[in-house]
Amino acid sequence: MDNRYYSVERNTQIIVALLKAHNIRYVVASPGTTHMCFVGSVQHDPYFKVYSCVDERSAAYMACGIAAESGEPVVITCTGATASRNYYSAMTEAYYRKLPVIAITAHQGNDRIGHLIEQNIDRRRLPEDIAKISVEAVFIENERDEHYCSIEVNKALLECRRHGGGPVHINVFTHYSRDFSVKEIAPVQTIYRYTGYAKLPDMPKGRIAIFVGAHKIFTKGEADALENFCSTYDAVAFVDHTSGYNGKYAVHFALPLSQRFTDFSERNLDLLIHIGETTGDATSRSFNPKQVWRVSEDGEVRDSWGKLTKVFEMPEEFFFKYYAKEGFNKQGYLIECKAITDKLTKEVGDLPLSTIWVAKQISTDIPAGANFQMGIWSSLRAMNYFTNTMNTNGNSNVGGFGIDGPLSTLIGASLCNPKKLYFGIVGDLAFFYDVNVLGNKNVGNNVRIAMINNGRGNEMRYQFSPAASLGEDGNLFLAAAGHNGNSSRSLVKHLAEDLGYEYLSASTKEEFLKQKELFLSPAAMKKPVIFEIFIDDYHDEEKAWEIITSAEQDKNLIRKKNIINGIKAVVGDKGIHIAKKIIGKE
Repeated sequence: MDNRYYSVERNTQIIVALLKAHNIRYVVASPGTTHMCFVGSVQHDPYFKVYSCVDERSAAYMACGIAAESGEPVVITCTGATASRNYYSAMTEAYYRKLPVIAITAHQGNDRIGHLIEQNIDRRRLPEDIAKISVEAVFIENERDEHYCSIEVNKALLECRRHGGGPVHINVFTHYSRDFSVKEIAPVQTIYRYTGYAKLPDMPKGRIAIFVGAHKIFTKGEADALENFCSTYDAVAFVDHTSGYNGKYAVHFALPLSQRFTDFSERNLDLLIHIGETTGDATSRSFNPKQVWRVSEDGEVRDSWGKLTKVFEMPEEFFFKYYAKEGFNKQGYLIECKAITDKLTKEVGDLPLSTIWVAKQISTDIPAGANFQMGIWSSLRAMNYFTNTMNTNGNSNVGGFGIDGPLSTLIGASLCNPKKLYFGIVGDLAFFYDVNVLGNKNVGNNVRIAMINNGRGNEMRYQFSPAASLGEDGNLFLAAAGHNGNSSRSLVKHLAEDLGYEYLSASTKEEFLKQKELFLSPAAMKKPVIFEIFIDDYHDEEKAWEIITSAEQDKNLIRKKNIINGIKAVVGDKGIHIAKKIIGKE
């Protein structure tokens, strides 16, 4: 048996490849078996400087000495059982001296822990001051495992140098493979971190875009820096209503990305620059970047598209100013993207009374300078289909992404600016979930709430929801139909009036349009407002979604999707791979 190459265990390959990518060459290995895949993979690779030390305590202190003298990170690795416990004292030393020591331990998997199986101790919880971060290099069974393992190992190796440096821990799962026949390791996703003190990499050529997740409102300096960057590189800023940026280069692209029967090449990017936090626009996952750069002062690894290559730990304004150049005014990509969105908006067919139809009416006429809060999920998704041009700012509780608190958040915000209008757009479940706050004595007359009442959590009724697979039975518990008066025409009316609100209602488009002018009036009103819109046939919500996501149709793409769905119906999910191969040969 030739064991001069790399282990077939992919998680070990990932560790080896990333050690090289991050310029880490020193290894101090202690004897044993559980870590054999890693040791066997590095001991004949001329890139690594591998030293042997029988006593793990001594090995870890040797690593401290090498790290302090060389200024480089050092790997220590040992077998299972109590061997790794002997690292504690030296890892503590490394922690307080900020020495980049990387402990790579191995075990047979978490399922073996706690079952009285020999040499399986629990390293999942470590003392606070022996490692800055502890990660697991899991077994690789599919692409998702590969991505997770790569991200976790990248995190650990980046952390050992971050903020002055320090020890980290990688716990690698192993099957004890005896196969060391891999001569060349397949490419591994590598992530690098930069700070404002480092020389930053060159901007790549090609199509560049910024994606802005949930974000505080941009300052003038931040907006100017972003726009100068866009004008330099012919870039755009893809946003949703929670992005805090409504400037010149803002593009709402949810409507094009949500189209089921056509594909827009504009979603293909050479570089996507990711700023902000969790987005409320799920269609953004449809962007297809070759690589992603994450810019955030927290410097954390956030890989929303699985293409992250660089993290910039710095203010966004600093980043954009660094790369922007004077004398440019490029807008080609901006004009192209806005033309697509405008065209699709005009092509949307006649929508039935629904959350989406209400969102369309509200988004176009919200008074300038107002703020609006959207409930999770349907209200948020519906509003994101439409571009608001009135310089309003949207918010939604996308941090935890739960149904709780949209009304409370709205009312809390409204207290800060009594002369500014605050609108809420929520469904009936979200409304009643947070109904207690409506009785708060501090609610001002600058609050206006639109509640779409379809008698259930319609998010679980859309065909794209896994819960829809239960058919009408999904109404029983998952969509929770029939609660809160079962769409009573009087419950909310009495509640609103008894609490001192102006109550409006509509059950048809015509009734809505009659009340719309009053609800969206920029003039101050004497009372806060609750506007209840009844959707008598909840199936109209699904119809509206089908219409808006098929505004434009590519016959060739429809044919290909029919092939995929047909094969999937016969042989299941595995048939998707067969179908894609058939299509690819056409």
